[in-house]
Amino acid sequence: MLFLYLGENHSDSAHRFMRYQKLVSAARKARQFSYSPFSKFKVGAALITRSGKIFTGCNIEISTFALTICAERTALFKAVSEGEKSFVAIAITSDGSALTPPCGACRQVLMDLAGDIDIVMANRRGKNRIVPLRDLFPYPFGAAYFTRKKSSGRQRSRRAS
Repeated sequence: MLFLYLGENHSDSAHRFMRYQKLVSAARKARQFSYSPFSKFKVGAALITRSGKIFTGCNIEISTFALTICAERTALFKAVSEGEKSFVAIAITSDGSALTPPCGACRQVLMDLAGDIDIVMANRRGKNRIVPLRDLFPYPFGAAYFTRKKSSGRQRSRRAS
């Protein structure tokens, strides 16, 4: 399995690549559980924590696509719901021949909950690419946009007068 890294400031390459091979393998296994009766596009994801624990997920479709959940968010929500808060990378695999990056919604959720982690994309032919999330999502919306106004000391009543 060949990895192409498109980032900077990453030492420990051999160890990282070995760890990512395991991650890609876990994502491929998760893809088997995809429920995608409408698109027939099966996606699997595997997220690794700083402590080395792996959480997997697959895409799950329903007839109203707006309520469908992607594999990346499934894996991340599983991890967060079990108390994990520190992540290193997520691997994404599909049954297509192209590398599959996370969708826009997943990029936002990943940036909010996982931070600038490595995104490991792998296709079924063994081609892989590692990209820092910041390169896929350079201008994320985040908590910095929320400003708190100082209270004037008065509170508005919710009741109509």
